[in-house]
Amino acid sequence: MPVLQTDQTGFLLDGKPFRFLSGGLHYFRVHPEQWRDRLRKARLMGLNTVETYVPWNLHQPRPDRFVLDGGLDLPRFLDLAAAEGLYVLLRPGPYICAEWEGGGLPSWLLAEPDIRLRSRDPRFVAAVDDFFHRLLTPLRPYLASRGGPVLAVQVENEYGAYGDDTAYLEHLADSLRARGVDVPLFTCDQPVDLERGALPGVLATANFGSRSAHHLAALRAQRPEGPLMATEFWIGWFDRWGARHVVRDPDDAARELDEVLAAGASVNFYMFHGGTNFGFTNGANDKHTYRPTVTSYDYDSPLDEAGDPTEKYTAFRAVIAKYAPVPDAPVPGPSPKLTVPAVTLTRSAELLPSADGLTSRIASRRPLTMEELEQDFGFVLYETTLPVRGPALLEIEHVRDRAQVFVDGQPVGVLERENHEHALAFTVPRSGSVLSVLVENQGRVNYGQGIHDRKGLLGSVLLDGVEPSAWTNRPLPLATLTDIPFAATTTTPVGPAFHRGEFDVTEPADTYLHLDGWTKGNAWVNGFPLGRYWSRGPQKSLYVPAPVLRAGTNEIVVLELHAGPRSRTVGFRATPDLGPTEE
Repeated sequence: MPVLQTDQTGFLLDGKPFRFLSGGLHYFRVHPEQWRDRLRKARLMGLNTVETYVPWNLHQPRPDRFVLDGGLDLPRFLDLAAAEGLYVLLRPGPYICAEWEGGGLPSWLLAEPDIRLRSRDPRFVAAVDDFFHRLLTPLRPYLASRGGPVLAVQVENEYGAYGDDTAYLEHLADSLRARGVDVPLFTCDQPVDLERGALPGVLATANFGSRSAHHLAALRAQRPEGPLMATEFWIGWFDRWGARHVVRDPDDAARELDEVLAAGASVNFYMFHGGTNFGFTNGANDKHTYRPTVTSYDYDSPLDEAGDPTEKYTAFRAVIAKYAPVPDAPVPGPSPKLTVPAVTLTRSAELLPSADGLTSRIASRRPLTMEELEQDFGFVLYETTLPVRGPALLEIEHVRDRAQVFVDGQPVGVLERENHEHALAFTVPRSGSVLSVLVENQGRVNYGQGIHDRKGLLGSVLLDGVEPSAWTNRPLPLATLTDIPFAATTTTPVGPAFHRGEFDVTEPADTYLHLDGWTKGNAWVNGFPLGRYWSRGPQKSLYVPAPVLRAGTNEIVVLELHAGPRSRTVGFRATPDLGPTEE
């Protein structure tokens, strides 16, 4: 069984010098039937290790429920890595950032109004201990000490950018050890946060993407002995809605990699293969302005979103070959791609009239948050009765994150957290009209103090200065689409509506869904949630993994939150459109 140790200068594996040549590959962002392909391509690039976070919020969606199968079958992913001859760096958090919804912290924690996340708050650490017990008990056979591929385990994640409570980190380390983790532990932080996030007796590593020699020298100055390692060597970046698609020159990234390896350091690419924020799983940032992350997590990585090698793959492989053996095999070619030029969505169902059949009403004196409704993702529909006709002013203290407002089913405006919008004026046509507010969770904040990010309508909600005292709340997580009452229609709804169509496939292959003329919403193929689309870009297409399709007839459903195109057509193309680029 492999044993990882450290000496004064580096790592030792079974007593011999060892260097991590690793790449980030998040199993939860890749269709499970594609794990084997991505792992093989990691080995062929010259990597000896893959790194993955563990998303607590998916594995434990409720305190009493734990999921470790299907797309969350981490033991299977580890088996496949081992079969490919790859070691694993495991990063179980509990906080992972990762541009992932809430940084991986489950939303049910926020049902406690005053909970302090990432702290020694007894409620938080008790939940973490329970999570570690449920996760690590079945993972013990996968530790290197027991003959498995997991060589090391990370404690927390970039904690120095959040806090400086060493006792909190010590508790996490003790909790990992108490649950059988007997392989080396490590922390990772940006160089300026290293001391705040370090833990005595635990290997400290650094995260950076440029000025590599400078940052490694700074790490060595703070840690005169032991291995040098870039746990997150940033070779690309993520995108946010309303900006440009971020790319990085392959030659520039390869030069930085050469600096890292020439210094004798170990490296983990962030990312080797980014994958996709399927469904509603993207995170967001909030540095005084809320900015949600897009669906694609392509990250301008060596493997693109569809798992095809890019110029970076070839450039990195050449650099790695200067320092370590690289398999004598050609660079893998791209996967086959599917094209279906035009699919008409012939059946529709308006969301507001269909809501009663999709979920039950919950009465309350004020709007309830998603967390109070035990809801993780999706939408909440709030409704109340308007007592008088004429001009009205709606004021909402906190919109989390985007509220579409309707009177008697007719749209009267939108309030967006991103634009710091809180008030909307409209005209009420009659006494007894129904005010409907459809609120979308666009992604919980994944970085900084903003992770305490509750969703829905928060704080006071006033109509002409008065708080309505009778509301109904309808959670719309849209985990399944089976109860949607589709019907043939020739008109285009003016409000949110589901649209359904069918298309035939002879041989399934990767493809990209293009929604030209559509405004904003979500899409599903054969019930699989592809993610969000938004005409503001930069992303203009959604990746469709080949395993989602089947030979014969396939179904596509689009939830359009505004008015879709009159033609109600979509297309599947062989190439993506991630938008205009920014270096």
